[in-house]
Amino acid sequence: MTQTSNPPSAVKTHRIGPIYLAPGILPLHGWTFFYGGFVSIGLLVFITIGQTYILNEHLNIPLDQQGTLTGDLVFWTEVVALLLFIPAGILIDRIGRRPIFIAGFMLLAATYVLYPLAGSSDDLFLYRAIYAMGIVAIAGALSTVLADYPAERSRGKLVAIIGMLNGLGIVMIGQMFGVLPEVFTARGVSGTDAGLYTHLLVAGLAVVSAIIIGFGLKGGVPPTREARPPVRKLLVTGVTEARNPRILLAYGAAFIARGDQSINAAFVVLWGTTVGIGMGMSSPEAIKQATLIFVITQVAALLSAPLLGPLVDRLNRVTALGVCMGLAALGNLAVIFMDNPLGGGTTWIFFVLLGIGQMSVFLGGQSLIGQEAPKATRGSVLAMFNISGALGILLIMMIGGRLFDHIDPRAPFVLVGVINILMMLASFYVRAKAPGMSISQVEAERDGMTSMESQDPWIDPAHRPRDRKT
Repeated sequence: MTQTSNPPSAVKTHRIGPIYLAPGILPLHGWTFFYGGFVSIGLLVFITIGQTYILNEHLNIPLDQQGTLTGDLVFWTEVVALLLFIPAGILIDRIGRRPIFIAGFMLLAATYVLYPLAGSSDDLFLYRAIYAMGIVAIAGALSTVLADYPAERSRGKLVAIIGMLNGLGIVMIGQMFGVLPEVFTARGVSGTDAGLYTHLLVAGLAVVSAIIIGFGLKGGVPPTREARPPVRKLLVTGVTEARNPRILLAYGAAFIARGDQSINAAFVVLWGTTVGIGMGMSSPEAIKQATLIFVITQVAALLSAPLLGPLVDRLNRVTALGVCMGLAALGNLAVIFMDNPLGGGTTWIFFVLLGIGQMSVFLGGQSLIGQEAPKATRGSVLAMFNISGALGILLIMMIGGRLFDHIDPRAPFVLVGVINILMMLASFYVRAKAPGMSISQVEAERDGMTSMESQDPWIDPAHRPRDRKT
């Protein structure tokens, strides 16, 4: 239900159900963002399912080389992304969130048109560069809008809802399109044509999504009480803001959160597929079974979000991040006790724990950076946040792919679990030394704005995060 309400502050705001929106954000903008949250990550993640099919059916890559090749493709993707996140962040601050979001969907559409046309694995590296540009655009716009749209009291809840929609989109898009190759081949279509048709349908969804975002998301850039920083300053803002220990901690959270999500996306499907083919399944059937266990992971993430979101809103953001990292460590390290991902029985429990951990680190990191990032340079700070995430994917996937092929398919998950523990300890250290403002203090500072400033639809308090204890 959509309604208008007056929260305790002097400024009139809108809300969608229990979610209070920031001043100037209309329900239409919020609902459009919900759609963007639903479809964007699902479209980004589908490349894992599609790529596994391409490697097996189109390119006939040997099974014992797929882990390393998958890791190398992700590595190349993140190298390109690293070069583009800062320019994208500056563009987000300069020309707005909406055009960057639209560009991201169109780049994904181009990727999915080209991917099934690959004649060799070398072609995939080229197409991954286009995909990387799409990642940069969508991740940057999504993170920035997620920081822009909620009132502070609803930040954790909105992050949880977007996390739920991310998970729902991954589940529905993965399940809907992941089974299409088997559906097509059952009707007499060749394996390669089945892959082509599936990818073209995914590309069509990306184009439709670009149109919806173009009509419904808020245009322009948020005004500020200070002159907009020059480009030179924007280039270094993301680094200099790391002097705030909570922003530095959030960068570390992005490093492991994106790595965690990528490990789940890449190696759950690949592990299930290789095991299925080893058991005598056809490629389409193995992909179907592997997609199912991946869907279990994402459903668990989806269902855990309504519980984790309110928890994050009740705790100091740094404390919440430490708790979230502990849950993620539990999920990743638990796979040590699993032998066969397609084993049935109680195997699903391990994937449930993985999903809860994945959602936890997403919520903890996004809530912390959303509170701490300054308004005027938010796009640049979130660009550095995304760069840290790209570095996490780059290093973890490069190492994880080799661990997958040469040590054990569980090894990449254990690697992430160990980093989760280190981040949990770092969170508790920052909580003791520089916990920052509580949610109530952030809201009180916002409520202290003048009436004229309150009417400015995109203004936040002109504060820099303070290293004071609550």
